Amino acid sequence: MSHRSGYQHGHAARHDGHGQGNVHGGAYHAAARKPQAVRHPPRSHERGYTLNHAGHQVRLGPVAFWIFVGTVVIMAGWSVVTATYFAFRDDVLTRLIARQHDMQYAYEDRIADLRAQVDRITSRQLIDQEQFEKKLDAMLRRQSLLEQRAATLSSLPDLAATGSIRQAARSTVPASAARPAPAGDTVIFVPPPDREARLESRKPMLATAPQTMPATGKSARADGVGGLLTRLQSSLDAVENRQAASLGALEDALESRSRRMRGVFTDLGLDLAEMQAAAPRGGTGGPFVAIKPAADAGSFERQLYRVNLGRAQIDRLTRTLALVPYRKPVLGDVETTSGFGVRSDPFLGRPAMHTGLDFRAASGDPVRATANGKVTNAGWAGGYGRMVEIDHGNGLATRYGHLSEIEVATGETVKIGQVIGAVGSTGRSTGPHLHYETRVDGDPVDPQKFLRAGVRLGGG
Repeated sequence: MSHRSGYQHGHAARHDGHGQGNVHGGAYHAAARKPQAVRHPPRSHERGYTLNHAGHQVRLGPVAFWIFVGTVVIMAGWSVVTATYFAFRDDVLTRLIARQHDMQYAYEDRIADLRAQVDRITSRQLIDQEQFEKKLDAMLRRQSLLEQRAATLSSLPDLAATGSIRQAARSTVPASAARPAPAGDTVIFVPPPDREARLESRKPMLATAPQTMPATGKSARADGVGGLLTRLQSSLDAVENRQAASLGALEDALESRSRRMRGVFTDLGLDLAEMQAAAPRGGTGGPFVAIKPAADAGSFERQLYRVNLGRAQIDRLTRTLALVPYRKPVLGDVETTSGFGVRSDPFLGRPAMHTGLDFRAASGDPVRATANGKVTNAGWAGGYGRMVEIDHGNGLATRYGHLSEIEVATGETVKIGQVIGAVGSTGRSTGPHLHYETRVDGDPVDPQKFLRAGVRLGGG
């Protein structure tokens, strides 16, 4: 630099003068005596850089210099970047476009996935709705079937004519009172509890269903549709189980009743087949149509089939039993004053055969037929006084003696329980009572045998 070089030049001259002074001492001292100007180093604001170009000098300060240098560097960098951009512009654009396409494809794939999820959810909801509707339709069909079964149970004929199929309440009268005693003893017969009970299962089974049906309020919303369907299914199951239980109880009762009715014929020594063949059937007929359960019949249908068979058998046995005099000729708690067999004659005091039972009763009490039949004698008959005899077929006949009045005529057909006369004391009698006989093939048999069978049949 100019100032630095000037400073160094003056400093060297000073040393050279000093050396010359040593050689030429006089001249040096002479020169030293002269006052010289003191040179100071340049100040900071005078520092800078000088640029020489073609004989021209441009002096720049430090700030301007670095501004200039920075500008040059920036322009150079910009040039490099611009050149690089133009050189690789196509690749950059291609990459940017490819990146945008990738992003677009990714968004489209995501949208497609979301649409697929929505479709799956919608399909699942549709499937669930279809399944719910199918289940609901099945339950409605099942409920309709249960209602039809309930109507079938309620439409079963009343079997009261042959006694209750439900076990009757036990009588408070001791069992010994129902047994006939030896001749001459007094026996109180308990009337069979016929026509008292009805089948409990006649009530529609769905009458209790609303009590078990679940509510569709808060609990349904909390548990959801599945819980509602489950509770409905449980309610229908309970109704079906009750119907099956009622039908099963009816089937068992019919079977028990049938055994007791057959037991009557066995106890009395009667031929059931002959009596069934001789039993009147009235005006019946029609083509024969065999019945059998369907191949795909359920348990309820098979039970109902067995119940229908049992009912048909009970009906046939009932028609046959209508010809058997196992009922009492007078109503109420009847006391016998004289039994069947050997006894002391009330007039002569000698042993004699009593061919029937004497029932204590008031004069004028109604006397009823103990079985269906036809009147073969209605009038005065010696020691019987006024007497009615009824032929029940198959060699069975009954006689009602000492009547005060006769309400039927010879040849008339009578039914069970029909009034045929009134209690009296006509004929060979010591007081108002009814003399009742049971005859088989013309021979008298103990009426208590028939009455005991009636008590067992009615009492179950």
